[in-house]
Amino acid sequence: MKVFITGGTGLVGSAVVAELVAAGHTVTALSRSASSAERAEAAGATPLRGSLTDLEVLRAGAERADGVIHLAFGNDFSSPEAIARDVTEEAEALAALAGPLIGTGRPLVTVAGTPVAPGRASTEEDPLPTEGPVGGRSESVARVLALAPRGVRAAAVRLPRTVHHDGRGGFAGLLTEHARRTGVAGYPGDGAQHWPAVHALDAAVLFRLALEEAPGGSSWHAVADEGVAVRAIASVIGRRLGLPVESVPEDAFGPLGPVFATDQPASGARTRAGLGWTSVRPGLLADLENLGG
Repeated sequence: MKVFITGGTGLVGSAVVAELVAAGHTVTALSRSASSAERAEAAGATPLRGSLTDLEVLRAGAERADGVIHLAFGNDFSSPEAIARDVTEEAEALAALAGPLIGTGRPLVTVAGTPVAPGRASTEEDPLPTEGPVGGRSESVARVLALAPRGVRAAAVRLPRTVHHDGRGGFAGLLTEHARRTGVAGYPGDGAQHWPAVHALDAAVLFRLALEEAPGGSSWHAVADEGVAVRAIASVIGRRLGLPVESVPEDAFGPLGPVFATDQPASGARTRAGLGWTSVRPGLLADLENLGG
């Protein structure tokens, strides 16, 4: 299958490209710069120069592909305004990617986040939240999934807030960055809230399976660790970096503070049963042991 991917040189995307190439697919990767194009080529993909705002480039990439995987996002969490810009940019990009696929039966796999279900682990059947700093992304995902009756085999892979590889990535990675910047391995509240997690290489397998097999309109959870206490995450970070571990105010984490403070375990049981996906890589706490001081 000829696959067009956005975000193919990031932590998750590079793992997805490697997984697709290893499975015999031909990959074209959207590349914003010469350095990202080099990384794409090194991973076995053909670079297509452009960004999420280059809508004609996105349409052309999708038109020439047998399937599309969308992973790119601006990831500027410096302010509510920056987040809103990224959400709008992604919505327009997804519309451009989807257009050439309507009526073709070809797959479009987009990325989402696992939702919150108060008092329990969320499942694949729970709706995505449309409130909060990135609630607009859920609306974009819903529009993609709604294309299934129009001949797009659309699916969403919901990633937990921490997708990790060698101790880097996701919310845990943001905690690490905050600790290095402030000199304290901090966590919001009492740290008893739980975050789900998955290794990037395991998540990559699920993206491939969704591309190859997922029915239109379906959602899947790439969840290995159902819920790891944030205080436990901060404790490993503090020990590895040689820093004190303390509770810090929620607003110390900026616009993401309320999300950081939320208990948000998630289950991937239905995904394992439905697509035969399994997680075999190290869990989050074990992977954080790769952090250097």
